[in-house]
Amino acid sequence: MLGRTRRRSCTFIKPDRSPCRANPMRDEEFCYFHHPDHKQEAADARRLGGNRRRREKTLEGAYDLPEGLDSVDGIRRLVEIATFDLLGLESSIPRSNAMLRAAGVATKLLEVAELERRIADLEAALKDRSPQPSSPFDVDLPEIEAPSDPEPSQN
Repeated sequence: MLGRTRRRSCTFIKPDRSPCRANPMRDEEFCYFHHPDHKQEAADARRLGGNRRRREKTLEGAYDLPEGLDSVDGIRRLVEIATFDLLGLESSIPRSNAMLRAAGVATKLLEVAELERRIADLEAALKDRSPQPSSPFDVDLPEIEAPSDPEPSQN
């Protein structure tokens, strides 16, 4: 029977005394972020990650993308921004191709939005629908015993 192999993890202990649990670098005891030889690079990576998140929030507000790309409206807004940027460019074949692709994406978004609306309407209609009246044929009747065979006469 084969035993389970124990997964290696970084040996760094956090200030709250919990272990790091990240995978260590090959043939090392520490992960990339806790390895003493990579201290500066790890700090730079953390800083860049924070800058990226702040930049995303700034752009989200500047382009009015409060929902991000998690909804049809968010994706629609992104397509609008890209299309308006394309309209500002000099006329060219690549610009025309990009605009046609944007039109195709917009068409698909309209279809999806229409389907979402129709499904929501159907779900609302089913939720508000009263139960169907029962059929007169669904009435429970008392069981009727079958007539028994007459007893044979003795002649």
